[in-house]
This record gives sequence, C-alpha cells and structure tokens, in this order.
Amino acid sequence: MKILIVTQYFWPENFKINELALWLKGRGHEVTVLTGQPNYPEGYFYDNYYFNYPNYQDWQGISIYRMPTIPRGRGKGVRLILNYIFFPFITSFLGYKRIRKKEFDLIFVCQLSPIFVALPAIRIKKKKRIPIAMWILDIWPDSVFAVSKFNGLLIKSILNVIVKYIYNNTDHLFISSRSFSKSILSYNISINKITYFPNWSEHTIVLTDKNENLNDLPTLPIGFNILFAGNIGEAQDIETIINAAVLIKREKNIKWIFVGDGRKRTFLQQEIKKNQLEETVFWFGRFPAQKMSYFYNKSSALIVSLKKSPVFMLTVPARLQTCMSYKKTIISLLSGEGNDIVTKANCGIAIESGDFKTLAQVVVELSNLSQDELLKYGENGYNYFMENFEKEKLLKNIENELEIIANTD
Repeated sequence: MKILIVTQYFWPENFKINELALWLKGRGHEVTVLTGQPNYPEGYFYDNYYFNYPNYQDWQGISIYRMPTIPRGRGKGVRLILNYIFFPFITSFLGYKRIRKKEFDLIFVCQLSPIFVALPAIRIKKKKRIPIAMWILDIWPDSVFAVSKFNGLLIKSILNVIVKYIYNNTDHLFISSRSFSKSILSYNISINKITYFPNWSEHTIVLTDKNENLNDLPTLPIGFNILFAGNIGEAQDIETIINAAVLIKREKNIKWIFVGDGRKRTFLQQEIKKNQLEETVFWFGRFPAQKMSYFYNKSSALIVSLKKSPVFMLTVPARLQTCMSYKKTIISLLSGEGNDIVTKANCGIAIESGDFKTLAQVVVELSNLSQDELLKYGENGYNYFMENFEKEKLLKNIENELEIIANTD
C-alpha cells in the first residue's frame, strides 16, 4: 500500500505513530508523512527546526513533509489555541500542494489533540478520492472541557459540529479505548465503522542494567519506590498523589518518584517544598525513552493517574500498557475502563480517581507485601499485556484492516 499519514506530531517527537510508520515501512508499504515542525513537549522548536524549515526530510525511508507550525509554548492559553488551529489551516492548503503529485491508496490520521488534524486529510481525500482512516487517541470535544476552562455553549456547539463533520467524512475510526465508542455513536455513526485498536507498550525492549549507560542517570533512593513516569500535566491529577504523600509522609520507607515534565511540574516542586516532602517525594527531570527502563526496573510499584472526569473514565492512557509490560505492581487512579483493565488482569490495585485517602492506605499496604506477592501482580499484568496489547499482534491486525479499507470501493 501507498499510505499517507497525517499527524501534527511525528519524529523526532516521541509518539506511537513513529513506531507504526516504521513498522508499515518495514512490511514493504510506501509511507509518506504530512506533519508539523517538532516542538512537543517543551513548547519550542527542536534544534535545527524553525517555523517553516525543514520542509522535507527522509527518515529511514519515510518521506516527511513538514508544515509551518506555531509552537505550543507552555501548552495553554492563546498560544496553544494558535498551535491547534494554525497547523490544520495551513496544511489544508499548503499540505495538499506539497503532495498533490504523489499517489496514495489510503490516508491514515493519527488523532491526538486536536481533532482538527483530520480536516486537511479530508480535503486530500476529496481531491484524490481515496479512503481515510483515523486513529482516535483523544476523544473530542470531551477532553477539551475536562482540562480547560472552555465550557461555553457556543464553543461546545461549534466543536460538536466540527467533530460530527470529521466523523461523517472519515471512512473508518480506530479507537484506543472501547469506551470511546459511546461518544462516537452519539453522533449517529455506525458501529460497523469503528474498530478497537489499543496502545502497546512504549518501551518494547526492556534493557538490563548492564546494557544501560548509567553515568547520566540519578541514583534512586532506597525504599519502596513508587514511580510516576510521563507527562506531569493537568489531566494527571498530581494533587491527589501529593495529598496521599502528605498523609503518610512519616512513612520514610515509602518514596514517590516523578520522572517527566509538563504543565504541573512547577506545582509539583512547590508542593514538595511547601509540605516538607523532600525526604519522600522526588522529581528527577525528563529522560529520553531509551533511558526509561532504568527507572521502571528500579521501582517497586508504578502509578498511573487521571483526574476524575467523565471523559477520563473512557480513557486508557498508553502508560498503563507500558507499566504492564515491565512486570510491576500497578496502582491505578483511573476510574472507568483503565481501572477495569487492572482489576481484570489482577495486576495491582484500582482506586477511584481523586481518592487520596485510599491511595495512601493502599501504598502502605503494598509496601508491607513480600517480593513474591508483588511479583505475582507483575506477572499477572505481563501475561494480560502479552495477550491483549502485544505490539506485533496489534500492528498485524491494523495492517490487515487498512488493506481492507484501501481496497473497498
């Protein structure tokens, strides 16, 4: 197949779509990517990238056409809105011009926020008369209202119109969470148009300590280490974790380890100082993906969290699959489908989002378990992961689906 991938985020930014594109290329498909200039998550252009430079790259045999981009800045306010709107607007015109002489069998949209990324793909679809499939990783407009102050009726109405237009003009929808179907079906979309395609582990190779370069990695504290890894943002409900840490800060053996960065990182640092948590809560910064196995392997348990919100009850963050792949006990503060997976897999403890008192209690209980009991949770999670979220199995499934879509008149 000749596949055009439309995504606002792509290599050297670290997203699942990179792996999917490389895998499809490795399977013999011709892959072209229409994307923006990399600026996530720092909010400013990566070195050697600018507003409209470079406009073409070749990455491991994948042709990348880059569009002018307004960087997201600190990821809020007017700057974020401009970042969301400018890329789909400019790509709807300049993007088609760049690739108009190329032939494709299929367009594949990777839909993180914003959903507007599908708009230029729809224009290309209509011009070239080819099908379009979209992988929904963030359900709109629900997620917008869950983490922002945009809740006016006019804004809701406008977004609902745009979302309905996109769903109606997309030939197939892949969803990363089964619960997303509830929101999509409310737009009178046929269930036959929807296929479940979940995330896989972000770190498919778990490196051993002897294979890792440890020189630039911090020494973790001794104790029962609970690792929070990834985006430290509004959605991740850092407040609940901090409140639990405050409640049991006299338990000096329990250490809360944060690795990552994001909008709430400054808040986290301020709360550590404000509540005198320097002996039990640690922020070590952000590290590249290939270094993260060090932190996972050195941790006693892993925590995955999202705020209490109707939309987040539908969401299964990719971090959950990653945690399961590392054979570690999982503390799930997800509610909804995320907690259901942890409970079904029996790979840890599921707690309702926002319940810091239960979180504190559970952490103390886990810290008193034997290594064999913790390992049993980890093995359960790994076995469930291999059965349901193993990378090769999932990617072969979507390849088959894409071939069907590409060959459907």
